[in-house]
Amino acid sequence: MDAIYKTPVNRDVPPARPGEVRPLALGKRLVVSPPVVLAPMAGVTNYPFRSICRRFGAGLYVSEMITARPLVEGNQKTLKIADFGEGEEPRSLQLYGVDPYYVGEAVRRLVGEGRVDHIDMNFGCPVRKVTSKGGGAAIPAKPRLLAGIVRAAVQAAREVPVTIKFRIGIDDQVITHLDAGRVGQEEGVVAVALHARTAAQLYDGQARWEAIAELKNALRIPVLGNGDIWEAEDALRMMRMTGCDGVVVGRGCLGRPWLFRDLAAVMSGREPENPPKLGEIAAIMREHATLLAAWIGETAAIRAFRRHSTWYTKGFRGSAALRDRAMHMSSLAELDGWLATLDANEAFPPSALRVTRGKSAGTQTVSLPHRYLEERDDATPPEAEDAFSGG
Repeated sequence: MDAIYKTPVNRDVPPARPGEVRPLALGKRLVVSPPVVLAPMAGVTNYPFRSICRRFGAGLYVSEMITARPLVEGNQKTLKIADFGEGEEPRSLQLYGVDPYYVGEAVRRLVGEGRVDHIDMNFGCPVRKVTSKGGGAAIPAKPRLLAGIVRAAVQAAREVPVTIKFRIGIDDQVITHLDAGRVGQEEGVVAVALHARTAAQLYDGQARWEAIAELKNALRIPVLGNGDIWEAEDALRMMRMTGCDGVVVGRGCLGRPWLFRDLAAVMSGREPENPPKLGEIAAIMREHATLLAAWIGETAAIRAFRRHSTWYTKGFRGSAALRDRAMHMSSLAELDGWLATLDANEAFPPSALRVTRGKSAGTQTVSLPHRYLEERDDATPPEAEDAFSGG
């Protein structure tokens, strides 16, 4: 697939100048400083992970995505995912829905019960089982449907700020980000976020930052950029190249929650600290796993933590053998035994700074319902309410 945007790579980024990076105002009651947002990721951005990240730096830490209809119907698993830790604030939650009625009812419940301080809406998921039913990244291709969903959320949210996140489009032939941004602005969202890839790209190749600049130039509301923030300097480079008002960080912080400390540093004009040594990382891992065990129980926590352990140790000497052993852990005691084998003085390998973590699949042909793009003015909600995450 030919890219419609190309992003030059420039690693020589000087520190921020005084006043260059401004706090991000989301509505009248929520200010994010520095303007850094944790991207929602399924099975990752639960309270324990958010807590670890928050300890390293301020920002907006968004929950795992929940689906509107199960929330309205009182599904216990959905309600658990929608929970926040004691004292956690601001409470930011990502919501997915395809039907204005259920989206409105879900937001009304969340706001009425005082559960949230901010709601983000996902219109960027590229997963085949979702787009094939007309959901996720397929929704912005139907602006009237998108408008109905967003309108329902904003009206039900009242004073709670609503943002939306989407991709450049379905593929290079169906580009939707400008329409999606304008719909969001017209329907009253306080900001939009663009993952600068198409759904067809998945997480492949280089993010197309010029699309973020194009969106910023087209809108009056704040625009956040998402895609390829692997080091703190990448965020400054993105903001300078595109003029965007803040950044959304996803895969770059997997196994590296201290990235938020580095982001806070460069955005205030300071040089970031050296990455932690392996012994310090081991302590972070133990804290993360302990919080996770208290949240969902030890057995489930260790199972969920296995992939985190591979992200934390990626790039270190013998990391392949470390990952293999981590995949067989089943208790905190076994985790302690595994951590005790690590060389506490081993420095973080510079080559690991930009190693891809998380999803890295190739491109795809986006699956859509039959004749979906022939009826783009249709506002009929699709049947795509399966729980999922992505975008």
